[in-house]
Amino acid sequence: MRSVYAGDIMGMLIFGIIDIVIPGTLTIWNIYNCIAEKPKLEKLISTLTVFIGAVFYAALFTLNYEEAGDWYEQVNTMQYHYCVSSEYWLIGWIVFFGFIGYFFLLYVRADGLPPLISAFSISLLILMNIIQIAFALQISKNVDGADCLLYVYHANILLLSARVIHRHMKEEAEFFRDRLSSNGEQKRYSRIYKITDSLSKYSILIFVVLFFVIAIIEIIFVLLGQGLDAPVKAFTDTADWTFSKQIPPPPLDYDGHYLCTVAAGGHRKVVKPLRLGTRRNETIVVNRQLCIANAFEELIQEKLPRFHKKIRNFYDTYGYPLSRKITTPFRADLIYIMMKPLEWIFLIVLYTFDLRPEQRIARQYTYTGPLD
Repeated sequence: MRSVYAGDIMGMLIFGIIDIVIPGTLTIWNIYNCIAEKPKLEKLISTLTVFIGAVFYAALFTLNYEEAGDWYEQVNTMQYHYCVSSEYWLIGWIVFFGFIGYFFLLYVRADGLPPLISAFSISLLILMNIIQIAFALQISKNVDGADCLLYVYHANILLLSARVIHRHMKEEAEFFRDRLSSNGEQKRYSRIYKITDSLSKYSILIFVVLFFVIAIIEIIFVLLGQGLDAPVKAFTDTADWTFSKQIPPPPLDYDGHYLCTVAAGGHRKVVKPLRLGTRRNETIVVNRQLCIANAFEELIQEKLPRFHKKIRNFYDTYGYPLSRKITTPFRADLIYIMMKPLEWIFLIVLYTFDLRPEQRIARQYTYTGPLD
């Protein structure tokens, strides 16, 4: 058990260093670029922040919050329902086009973008930030400890968005000033007035386009049968999160057996769940490792009942407390990998002393249906 904790701590330590140093460096650089008169490598650092930050965000979120279905689907007690309803997938496209608008503003100067394209880019960027703020609030119910690093990415996106809009407006002002100067305007106050007047008209254009974009999005939601309140329902038609309004079905229970905890709580690609089964009249998730271990125990109980009692006592003494420590999919994956040598030993014993080992393995736990 000591080696389990050591491996767990080492893995978390390595991940923590990577997940703190790189985002921390990019964040400090972004702050510097926002306050400096002459930003350094602004386009490169901003782009790296968006893409590398997204990778780290996805990795950290996946390791700590395994989402397994919409609110009406049954998940186990170590999993979460989707924090944004999958029925309202258009939300993802708004975020995608918001980032497209951001990169337009980042890489193209104001005098190289037509006013309407600029207004659309800014409008989509504003909507994207509204959604990402809503998402940050949505997950806040379950964010704790090191998970707060997720908010570093949200803060960086807000910072970069404010920076690029401010820079774009500043370039617009310079563009208007240069245009007025080329037209022979010499009076200072007249020039300032005309620049202000031009920017005010540009701001009105952005305001109009923003509401136009919102109207188009609402129309698309309606045509897709999702309703005018779809952006709100995307966050409220969920379970387990801040804005959730739905009551999910009871979770699958696997308490009392730490290999059951591993089978139900780990990532599917790692622990490879096979089906559902029953244990003590409770539905559990079953994988091959769990079946092999239980088949081995059953064989020992038949052949060496006294020895089995000692093994069972040891397992009940240490296995259950260990199961209480498996609180994340990452830990469940780690236990699964560390149990592999024992699984192979159990399998060798079964194939050595049992006439039909695979039949014994297959009948472990009553089958109740496929694992969807």
